[in-house]
Amino acid sequence: MTEKLQKVLARAGKGSRREIETLISQGRVSVNGDVAHLGDRVTGKEQIRVDGHMVETQPEGEIICRVLAYHKPEGEVSTRKDPEGRPTVFDRLPKLQGSRWVAVGRLDVNTSGLLLFTTDGELANRLMHPRHEIDREYAVRVFGEVNEAMLQRLRKGVMLEDGMAKFDTIKYNGGEGMNHWFHVTLKEGRNREVRRLWESQEMQVSRLIRVRYGKIELPRNLPRGGWAEMPLDQVNYLRNEVGLTNEEQSKVDVHATERYKQVAQIRKAVRKHNSRVKGEGAGAGAAAKKPAPARARSTGQRQKRKTRL
Repeated sequence: MTEKLQKVLARAGKGSRREIETLISQGRVSVNGDVAHLGDRVTGKEQIRVDGHMVETQPEGEIICRVLAYHKPEGEVSTRKDPEGRPTVFDRLPKLQGSRWVAVGRLDVNTSGLLLFTTDGELANRLMHPRHEIDREYAVRVFGEVNEAMLQRLRKGVMLEDGMAKFDTIKYNGGEGMNHWFHVTLKEGRNREVRRLWESQEMQVSRLIRVRYGKIELPRNLPRGGWAEMPLDQVNYLRNEVGLTNEEQSKVDVHATERYKQVAQIRKAVRKHNSRVKGEGAGAGAAAKKPAPARARSTGQRQKRKTRL
């Protein structure tokens, strides 16, 4: 059975079908060493390259659509590799054989919160496309005096450098002094859109956390740097939202308790990453409640560090 080349590459996470059609028309895709053309069909067993790089593909029926909810910390970049050597959101994810995790959009380096990953590139591309209008909710802390006129402008629409933008909803969530928390929603995922909207009103964003994507909320018990695999009903909710058929298989053990399902993987992923962070020992010492003599404090730090590693 053959499929259109752009469909196979979209499933592999190389872009939307339209984006891949552009790559093909530019001569940047090859099949078994020959330059590909629009309309080509493949089985998925061929040697397919994009810009000279081999693409790992699988037949549609062999791929189980899996989705991870990841609690991104501040300081991680949403790319597979960073030329500056910064940690990436892919560093902590579980390893796969025969497929790879595709990020559903991005969060900038200073933004934390919910980031979705899937093994289905077509699902990722559809979820990111603005025509499906899947709303995202953010908790945002701004510094300064916020008045009703500002909020009305943010609801009505503000002209940014890349076009009009607005929040669909804005809800005040408390604060102290000049710091105020709001929960805002929008249906687009443009670069730094939430920050730029607030900055258009001369407000400074000091914290930004994505707490929801569609009906998928950031799990309350998921630590920063931890991931949790979604059960089949949530996977199919996302697929139905973008017009894809239901997935019938799942890697999640439906007979296990929530704690048993995820705690071991979460701890392993977070521990692996934290062991590479420099200066961890100093941070552990600062967390102590009471000062101690130099020798005792040093011993305590060594014990804490040994436990975490």
